Amino acid sequence: METLVRYLGNTKFEATTRRHKIICDQPVENQGTDAGMSPPEFLLVSLATCAGYYATQYLLTRALSTEQLTVRVSAEKGAPPPRLASFVIEVEAPHVDLKHRDGLLRAVKTCLIHNTLSHSAAIDLHVHTAAPVLA
Repeated sequence: METLVRYLGNTKFEATTRRHKIICDQPVENQGTDAGMSPPEFLLVSLATCAGYYATQYLLTRALSTEQLTVRVSAEKGAPPPRLASFVIEVEAPHVDLKHRDGLLRAVKTCLIHNTLSHSAAIDLHVHTAAPVLA
């Protein structure tokens, strides 16, 4: 998996993954133009859509209703270093019987993004700059 992000100016970036492009920006109060979601908002979207995917797979394989299925994710900022410290995932499946609640919970917990955030991931960071000028 890979994405490429290109700087567009001010606080705006264009992210390209496969053939899909999205704009990432900061809200006006952060000197942005609010042309797209911010990076933390994309993280919430990633978690919510992943949870939603696993929830729907659980429901569909059991021929259960996906009607009005919603997933809401919220997060709180943590103390230094700057980060999101806690997440809450709320899945609403109003047309699904209570007996499927635990199964739905287990399914959502298998979400790739949920598991990535729940367990420390290794992150290698490399910064590439221009080659040094030889005299």
